[in-house]
Amino acid sequence: MADDFILDTDDLARRMDGAMANLRTEFASLRTGRASASMLEPVMVDAYGSMTPINQVGTVNVPEPRMVTINVWDKGLVGKVEKAIRESGLGINPQLNGTIIMLPIPELNEERRRELGKVAGQYAEHARVSVRNIRRDGMDQIKKAKADGLSEDDQKFWENEVQELTDDYIKKIDSALETKQEEIMQV
Repeated sequence: MADDFILDTDDLARRMDGAMANLRTEFASLRTGRASASMLEPVMVDAYGSMTPINQVGTVNVPEPRMVTINVWDKGLVGKVEKAIRESGLGINPQLNGTIIMLPIPELNEERRRELGKVAGQYAEHARVSVRNIRRDGMDQIKKAKADGLSEDDQKFWENEVQELTDDYIKKIDSALETKQEEIMQV
């Protein structure tokens, strides 16, 4: 049975891709001094009795490099959207203009840039931990097959495959972190 053991490395790679996709989403929510609609993705609004993403209560636009606007569809929700943005911790002061909420993006100071760099590092570390957990799952499958009679040569082969895959994804995470930190520190 164990002689025909084949580890599903595609499944491991797919799961590691999920960790990378999650990292990219977290990085997109970090404010770098340039306006981006994705920076509002984590902000939830108490609309109609449930927590709703901002992009489901209005149209989010980026008309200028340092300005995000939200055209709220329901006039009754404008105050709630404004409150959600103020309490989100983004450090942005919303300005009202009827049903349009304007978010001028201020310049980041050096201290705030360093803080955001540390947050990016934490996000990257969470992604690395996820990849290592997936690696451990793969290694556990190999150990189980070894107990079922997998040869030592095959065990080494599959362990090397899993380790190479893990190393690839850790390099991708480190590269993404380096790029994001450069973007954050750019003045």
